[in-house]
Amino acid sequence: MATTAAAAPPGRKTAESGCPPVPEGVRYVPRRPLIAVTSSRRRALVTMVLNRLALWRAGARTVRLFPGRERSLEDVHGIVVGGGDDIDVRLYDDALTLDTRIDPDRDALEIRVLRHAEARGLPVLGVCRGAQMLNVYRGGTLHTDVRRAYAGFPRHRTVLAKRWVTATADSLLRRLYGRERFKVNSLHSQAIDRPGRHVRIVARDEYGVTQGIELVPDSGAADAPGFAAIGVQWHPEFLILNRRQQGLFRWLVGQAKKQVGRPGKPVD
Repeated sequence: MATTAAAAPPGRKTAESGCPPVPEGVRYVPRRPLIAVTSSRRRALVTMVLNRLALWRAGARTVRLFPGRERSLEDVHGIVVGGGDDIDVRLYDDALTLDTRIDPDRDALEIRVLRHAEARGLPVLGVCRGAQMLNVYRGGTLHTDVRRAYAGFPRHRTVLAKRWVTATADSLLRRLYGRERFKVNSLHSQAIDRPGRHVRIVARDEYGVTQGIELVPDSGAADAPGFAAIGVQWHPEFLILNRRQQGLFRWLVGQAKKQVGRPGKPVD
């Protein structure tokens, strides 16, 4: 007498399908971690496409965040704070003024995103403006005009890897790149001045400008960051064919994979 298999509940796979059944009460975990990438409302198409490609190559999915398009971060496993307009000087020095283009709504969004990352221990990669925002978030300050702060700093900007950077021997950045000196691109007008709480300066260029920072969680230190982070003053997404530059995205995705399967929680 022929028998028929009982229908599987919606979303469940049966043994007849060739896949083991998913036990009741067990949530399906996606294979690729989800990375949230912050950006400006406009003028972000190229950088967003390149970030998506770099993160996909490293094994992640992406979701874009910008002012007016916010979402819950409970299912997010890592953060990229991307490049863009200058950061509002009022976030770190009320006595200064800035006559360049700023985006206060984006500043506020990224502060909220970093608070969420810290509360949940999510890894963060800060790119150009994003590295500066990491420093400001930790109480640091910026040079509002890098050319005024550093004599001889060139006026030209380029997406090509033309500038030499030197990483400190004990830094994660040095391990990721596999060498002490390497070339990067340069598109920034601001730069990190005083480092914030537990922000390590780990790379500088030939003009002395800070090019790389790291935050390392340390429960034994007062006011230590609650998340691991790397900030770079250049744009690695524009150097996507460079194996060493891709290492930054592989690091972020590797850290994000450790978050997959952990329950998300609302953060005020």
